Amino acid sequence: MKDEVSDEELKKVIADFLEMGYVENIFEMFKREPLYYDWVGEILDDERFAVRLGVSVLFEELKFHHPQDLSLAIPSLLKALASGPPHVRGEAVSVLGIIGTAEALAGVRRALDDASPQVVEIVKDVLEEFA
Repeated sequence: MKDEVSDEELKKVIADFLEMGYVENIFEMFKREPLYYDWVGEILDDERFAVRLGVSVLFEELKFHHPQDLSLAIPSLLKALASGPPHVRGEAVSVLGIIGTAEALAGVRRALDDASPQVVEIVKDVLEEFA
């Protein structure tokens, strides 16, 4: 009998827990396994608003309590920013703003010419915080 959980199943569990508000559980998982940062862009690509909001709450907590690994999510977020639908691009910009490093903010700036006016508005809001 196979006891292994696939990455896809684990991503679904993370999203489901975020939707249910179990951010602390996911926080503990991210602290223990840096690989999960690679999945952030994919997790944001969820139709459930509560999941996307949960990612932002998760990153606020990680930034406060465990900031040293936040930059691991940047490649995944930049990929989502380059290829996701507008709501995912906007969420990616927001999370990059939470990370707030020079690399993250460079990605945010690149989205100033996004095709979606809503994404551009989020970009401007994030950049205004750092002005």
